[in-house]
Formats: sequence, structure tokens, C-alpha cells
Amino acid sequence: MADADGITKLVELTKDIKITMFTTIDADGHFVSRPMAQQLTEPDGDLWFFAERDSRVVEQITANPHIGLTLTDNSTWISIDGEAQVIQDRDKAKSLWNSFVEAWLPQGPDDPSVVLIKVDPHTAEYWDTPGGRVASLISLVKSKVTGERYEGGDQGIVTL
Repeated sequence: MADADGITKLVELTKDIKITMFTTIDADGHFVSRPMAQQLTEPDGDLWFFAERDSRVVEQITANPHIGLTLTDNSTWISIDGEAQVIQDRDKAKSLWNSFVEAWLPQGPDDPSVVLIKVDPHTAEYWDTPGGRVASLISLVKSKVTGERYEGGDQGIVTL
């Protein structure tokens, strides 16, 4: 059963993290990770990426859609387990298109070699440090002074 509050928290944490380590499984069963630029996190938690139709990531998703994503910034770490699908949707591609994507895919969103990857998360785990580095440092110092366990962040598991 989906956790509505958890999904809202996950969407809030992921929406501004642009570069994701996108992990697929190759034909030999090995994990293969590569950085990919996230284009959108939908309110239901789905994430969108661009790729080229003949790329290894598309080949691997087609053979085995089970994927993992790792997103991080200065104060947030997120691990997502889900299923990816390759989608050919010109209207969606045009709506997500930007100059960053164009640098990697200069052929443009109308070219048949350009596809979208939609990730449907099944579960996610996050670690968040509200307040960033300063809050983490204060919590670490407090832990050292008091001898109590470090409690500087928020951690959760979300089922989508």
C-alpha cells in the first residue's frame, strides 16, 4: 500500500536533484551505473530521463526493467528501487526538453533516436539532514559533547 506522506516527502527531496546514478543489470547479471540527468519527478513519484534508443541503458532496460537510482546532494541521500520503461512520446519529450538535454542529444526531441525513460519507483529509502552541513556539524558536536548517539537527520522508507 502506498504511503502518501512518504511519497510527498520523496518527491520534495528528489525534485531538485538533477544528476542521478542510474543502475541497470547487464546481460551477465552485473550492475551497471551511469550518471543521468533527471528531468522531472511527478507527484506520484515517477521520474523521467532522456536517452538514445540505441544506448546500453535502453538495451539493458528492455532486457530487464528492474533498476536502481541513487540521488544525492549536500544534505540528502536517496536510494530508489523500481521499474523502468522506454517511452516514445514526442509531446512529453518536447515538454521536458531543455538546453542541458540538447547538449547531450543535439538531434532534438523530434528525432526518432531520442526516447524517454520513465521510472516507476517501488520502494525508496532516504536520509535527509534538514539545515544541511551546518545542522549536521552542530549535531555532531552535540553528540561528542554529550556522549549521546548522533541524531542529526531524518530517515525513512517509502513504499510506492
